[in-house]
Amino acid sequence: MMRFSITNSDKNSAARCGILHLPHGDVKTPVFMPVGTNAAVKALTTGDLKEIGFDIILSNTYHLYLRPGEKVIEKAGSLRRFMNWDRNILTDSGGFQIFSLSALRKITREGVLFQSHVDGSKHLFTPEKVVEIQAVFGSDIQMQLDYCTPWGVSRKEAETALSITDEWLFRAGNKWERIRQDGSYAGSLFSIVQGNFFFDLRERSAETCIASGTPGIAIGGLSVGEPSELFNETLAFTSPLIPQEKPRYVMGIGTPEYILNAIEHGIDMFDCVSLTREGRNGRLYTKSGPFALKKSENADDFSPIDKECDCKVCKEYSRAYLRHLFKTGEILCSILASYHNLYFINELIQNCRNAIAENRFKEYKKEFLSKYKEYK
Repeated sequence: MMRFSITNSDKNSAARCGILHLPHGDVKTPVFMPVGTNAAVKALTTGDLKEIGFDIILSNTYHLYLRPGEKVIEKAGSLRRFMNWDRNILTDSGGFQIFSLSALRKITREGVLFQSHVDGSKHLFTPEKVVEIQAVFGSDIQMQLDYCTPWGVSRKEAETALSITDEWLFRAGNKWERIRQDGSYAGSLFSIVQGNFFFDLRERSAETCIASGTPGIAIGGLSVGEPSELFNETLAFTSPLIPQEKPRYVMGIGTPEYILNAIEHGIDMFDCVSLTREGRNGRLYTKSGPFALKKSENADDFSPIDKECDCKVCKEYSRAYLRHLFKTGEILCSILASYHNLYFINELIQNCRNAIAENRFKEYKKEFLSKYKEYK
């Protein structure tokens, strides 16, 4: 089973460095996980991801269950073999789709009945079935099925969702333990703290997750439409509830400001589709802030995306050329922009790890954000 060791702790914040010892190699934390929803990080090859330096990526159980289907992946030998990725994979449970596809699902204590967004067919996801699917995938880390609610729901709805999430965790944990008994599956199950934005419910949820004994704990129910101030306040409250020896995972964050705040509060893992999505839409990250390729000022700017960046895109291509690709709809723009954005965020994480090891994380955060200006 997964082990987690803390290697450095910043003396002036809750930030820490660690190592996730997983079946397909060690992963240094803090870590950003690129999202390959459909067994592919859009516009990039697995070779690109290795070249940048990623050791773990995220895929989605719901989407892969629908296409190509668990039987195809089982026949391939595992999700890793299917997608030609020999490093670690974390799979989401489909819990986020309860939030994002709310018009296409019905929730009961038994599970969630989804109407496929692909062909309209209906599929029942129970907590046990979700564990089974992820075991077939060979997920190094799999997530429990949880009931994620949007910002603004009533306390009564939040309590009901938490009650269901707790019950699903108990059932998922039992199924995971039974599957692991024959030794054919070595992946770890993470529980998820819910409770919406009611702090007493989050505290109760954290206690349930701790009692479940899962190797890691995620903080769910954030980035669901709430103001950034409430996100930070909720994260600051929830993170200390999780024991130091457990890896902490905040789901669905990818911008530098959010990541830096999360690391300061002791978060070890995060993921988001935003870096590659924004790359495909012509928004590129630099150390002075993101910018839009489409702006006319880039038409004859032959400087790199970021003069301080060492990625191959910045070494070989200009803003003017990338703008030309974007304006003409060339696929190469998506490839190059996605590569750069993921390189940018991975370098940021590496710099955070170095700063934590030197007990200067807060200084590094302040220095970075003093230069980084949001959307230009």
